[in-house]
Amino acid sequence: MSDWMNWMVGAGILVVAELFTGTFYLLMIAIGLAFGGIAALLGWSGPIQTLVAAAVGLGATGVLHRSRFGRPAKQSATRDQNVNLDIGGRVTVHAWNNGRARVMYRGALWDVELGGGAVPEAGDFRIVEVQGNRLIVANS
Repeated sequence: MSDWMNWMVGAGILVVAELFTGTFYLLMIAIGLAFGGIAALLGWSGPIQTLVAAAVGLGATGVLHRSRFGRPAKQSATRDQNVNLDIGGRVTVHAWNNGRARVMYRGALWDVELGGGAVPEAGDFRIVEVQGNRLIVANS
């Protein structure tokens, strides 16, 4: 096989590995390898091909790391509606006892606590966080 084919096979292997792991970083390195293959097609020498592949792979990885896809979530998983579908749900509290209550939610009894700034009065509340089997709520 010629040099450019070796580069492209390596890039293809990394793309398949990325599909199994779900990380975009392997995809960025695969882009670098593809550019190494393009450098080989242009007839550049082996060391130049390697430098091109490394530079493009590192550059693409750096761009990904600085993008919103490379940053960890700023929100706790207990408050993230994409992680827990109960966030944003509604519950009705009939009576509070020292900032705590028991409510029927999704066919089961749940412990409910007031979130920051919530007023302990009977009525409808919005779930803002789930901590284990406790619902943290705020006024609707």
